[in-house]
Amino acid sequence: MPKNIIVKVIGGGLAGSESALYLAEKGFKVELYEMRPKKMTPAHKTGGLAELICSSSLKSDNLSTAHGLLKYELRLLNSIVLEAAYNSKVPGGDALCVDKDKFSFYITNKLINHPNIIIKNEEVTDVSKLMQNANTYAIIATGPLTSADLINNILSFTGNENLYFFDAIAPSVEYDSIDFSKTFKQSRYDKGEPAYINCPVNKEEYYNFINALVSAEKTNLHLNEEKKTAYYEGCLPVEVMASRGKDTLSFGMMKPVGLIDPVTMERPYAVLQLRQENEDASVWGLVGFQTQLKISEQKKVFTMIPALKNAKFVRFGEVHRNTYLNSPNILNVFFQMKNNPNLFFAGQVTGVEGYMESSASGIIAAINLERHILGEKLIKFPTETMLGSLQKHISTPVDNYQPMNSNFGILSAIKMKGKKIDRKNAKIEIAIKAMNDFIEKI
Repeated sequence: MPKNIIVKVIGGGLAGSESALYLAEKGFKVELYEMRPKKMTPAHKTGGLAELICSSSLKSDNLSTAHGLLKYELRLLNSIVLEAAYNSKVPGGDALCVDKDKFSFYITNKLINHPNIIIKNEEVTDVSKLMQNANTYAIIATGPLTSADLINNILSFTGNENLYFFDAIAPSVEYDSIDFSKTFKQSRYDKGEPAYINCPVNKEEYYNFINALVSAEKTNLHLNEEKKTAYYEGCLPVEVMASRGKDTLSFGMMKPVGLIDPVTMERPYAVLQLRQENEDASVWGLVGFQTQLKISEQKKVFTMIPALKNAKFVRFGEVHRNTYLNSPNILNVFFQMKNNPNLFFAGQVTGVEGYMESSASGIIAAINLERHILGEKLIKFPTETMLGSLQKHISTPVDNYQPMNSNFGILSAIKMKGKKIDRKNAKIEIAIKAMNDFIEKI
């Protein structure tokens, strides 16, 4: 290994944590910069590494799903995020759900105690100052909540405009404040354990709720930001979704399919689901109910659900600005800057969307940075895999670059003329084989 190598990882989220640990395990000395708790973001609440600020769910762990397939691939790469998730797991049916505090503590403790990692709680505002000599390398993994000073500094040397997306967080309520006489516990289609608290509503209750939701007062965004508002379609505020049509929610997060009320033995008209958010099961989040409503309006509207009539809110929903780079113009397929080979990016700031997708990008960037330092050929995972497909996404120029999470649509097409096949299962089989074969070669 070359002497006097300094690797700097900027950002202590999921991607940054993955990058730092991977490189440290390979013997590199790593400086991990995280500005929290000295300077907080609009959404973070602690100074812990890998703090989950939205959902406590890392999505499906079932190999028959795109998210399950991505987790399979990441297990082969020894993902610290997956390791932490399984060590802080709470019931979630088909999903891998975690106790947020335990999850963050596990990763924080792992990195703090690693002999090759130095954690610096300070804000980075000028990347060039960190990379003043030829033996300095960096991964910027500051996430969609990158500070204004740093994003402006990044734009000064990328020459591209950043993209603005306003993201939203859902409210959470105390378990003891739920009226369980008006709920039933079940996972959709009985997949996994009965992990969700289902709050059913009848037709009249549903439409009264929708009317109140779309007419409720929203929080004001700053004028200069509101002009650029562009919500990410995968995380729309619930009132925005409801405004698209009164039945939108009943076919979306409130759809009753796969659920049977054990009292009536019938499918409800619509259902609001609650998901466990901590190990003690004392806090439950409203699934899919990200919102921009004022706090007073959230109390008024969400307590119209019969089971939540007397709900005590642990956290209210809120909106924050997420920033993504036009990565195809800036990065190559290795998550490496086209005009600065010693600088890599990772995480949601690149336009991968989701917890595990961010983790994946952190590992990919770290693998390729290591190979770059050692003078070895950089690697591109097969496009039949989720990892390779995410690499392709962030490096393929398009007119309107959008965030992307793992899904079967981004995997390479299967060409099997004249045969009737289950395309999803075929893609899974091909992806597993491609990943296993590739791992053996690297």
